[in-house]
Amino acid sequence: MTRRLSTTLLILSTAFIAIHAQTGDTGYQFLNVPTSAHSAALGGGNVSIIEDDPTLMFTNPALLTNVSDKTLSLNFTSYISSTSKLSAAFAKQAGERGTWAVAAMMLNYGKMTETNENFEQLGEFSAKDISIQGGYTYLFSDYWSGGVQGKVIMSNYGEFKSTALGVDLGINYYDVDHGLSVSLVGQNLGGQVKALYETNEKLPFNLVAGISKDLANAPIRLSLTFDNITDWDEKKPINHLTFGADIFPSSTTWVAVGYNPRRGNEMKIGDSKHWAGLSLGAGITLKKLKIGLAWGKYHVAASSLLINASYTF
Repeated sequence: MTRRLSTTLLILSTAFIAIHAQTGDTGYQFLNVPTSAHSAALGGGNVSIIEDDPTLMFTNPALLTNVSDKTLSLNFTSYISSTSKLSAAFAKQAGERGTWAVAAMMLNYGKMTETNENFEQLGEFSAKDISIQGGYTYLFSDYWSGGVQGKVIMSNYGEFKSTALGVDLGINYYDVDHGLSVSLVGQNLGGQVKALYETNEKLPFNLVAGISKDLANAPIRLSLTFDNITDWDEKKPINHLTFGADIFPSSTTWVAVGYNPRRGNEMKIGDSKHWAGLSLGAGITLKKLKIGLAWGKYHVAASSLLINASYTF
């Protein structure tokens, strides 16, 4: 009874801080917390920008074809309180048209206090969510690429553990002459193989489409992302759109801004959104080193800072 009550309280608190203002009856919502600083700066979840950035595999495996051979990325996200996210990705070319990559990420909730039904403290335990994945992308032609990645997803809350298997499938069309990129991605297909407690949870499946377009006469790229296509909200269709814009002051720098209406509406308190839904970011390339930073709000309690650092060997 003591263990079960403590775990129930933990699950409730974990869901509160990890879902980042998304509703639904699925588990493993930490998979939706942005990893790429560039994608996060564009509102989170962008699936269509063409960049030499291995962290974009977390949203669309088809974008791996644009990553340089033997590139390693290390990433950090500050969430709220003692909660943080760590991730790493490595990409390597396979022949003239293929690219494979491996990655891992962990959302660490820190130490938590274990209590009994009388709220007497029994000690502390750690809680974390982990995903380990591998992907492969193939360039079918000068315009089309497709990618697939499988992942093992684990939750570890004290003595309670769960495991799930997932797959992402993505396709991208890129016309370099016109600066046009269009993508379609099915994220988190699969299911749970071991339940955390008694009830099996679904993976947070998401069908996403995105388009990015360079302006002809200005160093600007505009992006529009359509998410949750299979779960359409007829009352608020705006909640399925995310808007983003890049400005390129030079060939080695970028500045981005994005707005996610769903996040802004769901995190609204009274008449104020407290900047929820808005995101900002910037990046710079220093020879083989690339650094990206992004700011956004994924929880009403605090802002988040994302840091990406990648190096091509």
